[in-house]
Amino acid sequence: MNDAVRARWGALVSGMRDWCRSRRRDAGMVTSEYALGIVAAAAFAVVLYKVVTSGQVSAELQAIVKRALDAGK
Repeated sequence: MNDAVRARWGALVSGMRDWCRSRRRDAGMVTSEYALGIVAAAAFAVVLYKVVTSGQVSAELQAIVKRALDAGK
């Protein structure tokens, strides 16, 4: 191997090492983003549950189901 090839190879290996180190430092960020996403999804599910189980919405859903079941008669 001549000196130019050896120098380029060394720079490539050094760059890959630096890239791998930087990827390891950011590994925890993905977990925290997933955690925030799960908390947001759970909050949305609670709000949706409250809306669907409210009196007016529940009555409308029951009326829709009753019409659908009576449609075949």
